[in-house]
Amino acid sequence: MKLYNELKLRFDTPIWGLHPELALFDVLLDRNPHFVKLVGSDILSDIKESSFGRKDSPTVEQVLRAAIYKEIKRLTYRELEIDMYDSRICSVFLRLEDNQGYSYSVMQKYISKISEKSIRSIILEINNIAISEGIETVDKTSTDVTNIETNVHYPTNNSLVLDCIETATRLLKRIKKDKKDDNDRLDEQRKAAKKLNYDINNGKKENLPSLFDPYLDMLKSLISESWTTVRDNSTHIKAKSELKTFLPLMIKVYRNACKLQIEGEKVANSDKVFSVFETHTDILMKGQRKVEFGHKVLISRGSSCMISDHDVFEGNPSDKSLLIPSITRIKTNYTRIPESSSADGGFCSRENLEKCKELVLNQYCIYQSNQKFAKHRHFTENGKNAQKVERNYRGGHIQPQKRIRSAKSTMGGIREILFKNCPEYIGIQSPSNGEQDVGIGKTASKVL
Repeated sequence: MKLYNELKLRFDTPIWGLHPELALFDVLLDRNPHFVKLVGSDILSDIKESSFGRKDSPTVEQVLRAAIYKEIKRLTYRELEIDMYDSRICSVFLRLEDNQGYSYSVMQKYISKISEKSIRSIILEINNIAISEGIETVDKTSTDVTNIETNVHYPTNNSLVLDCIETATRLLKRIKKDKKDDNDRLDEQRKAAKKLNYDINNGKKENLPSLFDPYLDMLKSLISESWTTVRDNSTHIKAKSELKTFLPLMIKVYRNACKLQIEGEKVANSDKVFSVFETHTDILMKGQRKVEFGHKVLISRGSSCMISDHDVFEGNPSDKSLLIPSITRIKTNYTRIPESSSADGGFCSRENLEKCKELVLNQYCIYQSNQKFAKHRHFTENGKNAQKVERNYRGGHIQPQKRIRSAKSTMGGIREILFKNCPEYIGIQSPSNGEQDVGIGKTASKVL
C-alpha cells in the first residue's frame, strides 16, 4: 500500500496523471536508489578521467531514467534527443535543468553500456516489490515463446556482399583520409559494386554466376587491402580497430557467397551470416509460417499479467526443453513454486509431465498437438462426439471446469490437457480422492 499512497500523491500533479507508467518508475527509483548503483558500474566502466572535466555528460541516474523513458515511449536515440528539448514530461522524468539536453550519440554511448545482468537484477527486484504489495502472487503462470525480429534487411548473398564493400570502403577512407588517389579509387569501386548489386537483383538466374565473379573479386581485393592496412603500424586510429574487428566477418561472407553462387554448394544455417551489423541475429521459423530473423524469447506471466520470467535464446531450441527451466527459475527467484502452470502444445512431452509432478504443481495443463500422441487424440462418447474440457481464461491461466461435456471438435479430435496425478496415460483425474476418474480412451460420463 505504500507504493499506492506515493503514486496517489504523484497523480495530484496533472503531468504525472497523463503518464502513469513514468510516475510508477519515478516512485520506484526514488524508493530504491540502489538501482542507480547497480547500473553505475556498467556506465562508468572504461571512462577516461579528464583534468578539465566534461560538462556534456549525464549523471548515472539520468542515463538510467533515459533508458526507461526510451523503452516505454519506444523511441529511437534521435527521437530521445528531441524529447529532451521538446517534451515537458521527459525533462521532469530525467530531471534535466532548463534547456538541458544531450546528443543522441552521448545517450547511445552510455545506455548501451548497461549490461543484461543489471537489467535482470532490477526487473527481479521490481517483481518482488509487486509481490510484497499484493499485486502479484506467482501462484499461477502461463508460459509461451515468441520471436523478436532484429532491425535488419532481408539477408541475401548479394546484399551482404554490398554491405561488406560499403562498410570496408567507409573505414578505409577514414584511415586514408589524406590520400586523395586512394579515396577516389575506393569511391569508384563502391559505385561499380552498387551497379553490380542492381544487375544481380534484376538479372536472370542463369546469369548470376557471371555477375557474381567480378562482384566477389571486388570484395576479395578489399579484404586484401584491409588486411594490409590493419597490419600497418604507422597509424593508430579508431577506424583501424573497427576494420580489424570487421575483417573476419568479411571473410566469412566472401566464403559463403563463393560456396553457394560460384560452386553451387549449400551452406548450413549455423555457418551463415544474417547481418553484418546485427551479428547476433538468428534464423527462426514456426511451423509453416514465414521465416523471421531475430531471437527466440520465452515469457512467463502471472495472473496479474506481470512477467515473472523471461529468457532470450541463441538459435531455435525446442519449446519442450524450455518449460521446466522457466518454472525452476521462478522457484529460485521468488522462493515459491507456482500452484498451477499452463502452456501450449509445443511444450508437451512426457518428460515435462513427470517433471511437473516432481515439482509438486497442483495443476498443470498443456495443450497437446504432437503427432507422437496421435493415438490418444480420438476418444468418443456414444461413438459420435469427441470429449472436450471446458476452459476458463483468466489472466493467462487456464482453469478446468468441474465437468466434462461432449463437444464436437473442429479438428475431429481433442487437444489434450495434462493435469495433476496423471497415470501412465495422458488424461485427467480428480484431485481429491481419485474415485471418479476420466482417462483418455475411457468414456467420460461422470462429473468430476
